[in-house]
Amino acid sequence: MKFIKCLLIFFCLNLLASCSNDYAPKPRGFFKIDLPAKAYKTYQSDCAYSFDYPVYAQILPDKAADAKPCWVDIAYPQFNGRIHLSYQTIGSKKIFDELVEDARSFAFKHTVKATAIDEALISYPEKKVYGVYYSIDGNTASSVQFFLTDSTNHYLRGALYFNEQPRLDSIQPVLDFVKKDIDVMIKSFKWEN
Repeated sequence: MKFIKCLLIFFCLNLLASCSNDYAPKPRGFFKIDLPAKAYKTYQSDCAYSFDYPVYAQILPDKAADAKPCWVDIAYPQFNGRIHLSYQTIGSKKIFDELVEDARSFAFKHTVKATAIDEALISYPEKKVYGVYYSIDGNTASSVQFFLTDSTNHYLRGALYFNEQPRLDSIQPVLDFVKKDIDVMIKSFKWEN
């Protein structure tokens, strides 16, 4: 009996002694992402367009089964992401209207997970480059979509995707970084005749 009392006193003293330190749970951490220095080069090919893209990205042909000529991906291997670019010629006003509606419907398919979808007009009349930029907020598969056109002959649609589960809090620094590259691409975009 004396042994049990001693053991009980020992455990109580240990319990009191272990509670003397302040404890605060550590916040969840994420890996540090080293972002490369911004630098650009011009993409030119046999396609009807050219633009500036980052030197740390790669231009790859689209490997999808339904890919058409002049469909390319701007790959970001270090971020596990791609900007899919699909080009199409415009043959009539009906085709143009269908392409514009397709771009809008593709962007608004993300409404289920999006917290907001903002549209911004793109207009560079001196280069005959017009379009709409869709910024999609929330845990969506694509955070940026856009299309560019000259309204008569050419149409290009772009969409940014990361090959990761969409969690905006963890991809936000990379997303902001790539959005600046997309802005440079759009501002430098030219139709080649």
